[in-house]
Amino acid sequence: MFEMLMPKLRVNTVFDIDLEGLYARGYRGIITDLDNTLVGAKAPNATPELVAWFEKVKQAGFKLVIVSNNNMNRVSMFATPLDIEFIHAARKPSNSSFRRAIRMMELTPEETIMVGDQMLTDVLGGNRLGLHTVLVLPISIHDEGVMTRFNRRLERIALARLRKKGLWLEEEKKND
Repeated sequence: MFEMLMPKLRVNTVFDIDLEGLYARGYRGIITDLDNTLVGAKAPNATPELVAWFEKVKQAGFKLVIVSNNNMNRVSMFATPLDIEFIHAARKPSNSSFRRAIRMMELTPEETIMVGDQMLTDVLGGNRLGLHTVLVLPISIHDEGVMTRFNRRLERIALARLRKKGLWLEEEKKND
């Protein structure tokens, strides 16, 4: 059970993802979480560095969809100015939002990467469909809502189990 919470890759930020390497391995689409993955949960807009990363994603040949559990207003205000498709109120880790994003990109799960900061929503949901899951460190944990804080407590329990089984090694979190 806890193995379903294991990402395929752990990096510090989205900027540490080897886009060219993943593209060479056959991946063509990226589903990404919004809050604490791309920007802090209370940051309304993308940083200049993130805007440049989105351009790099497109130049590398990837399709991109933001999938967030947050509300329409929050996600739309962030994604629309950037001309990025999105799904709000996604109810991750539910399969439906992931499947919908994959259909939007006209891809298969085997061609899709899921990037997020939470094991219980982003990684679990992506792993259940066979996506290549990438876990990033949360950007601003102080801005997180009640449900996310609860999930973080559960993640700490899961991490303890994974460490005990020898499946979660701290040195792995650094960029490959």
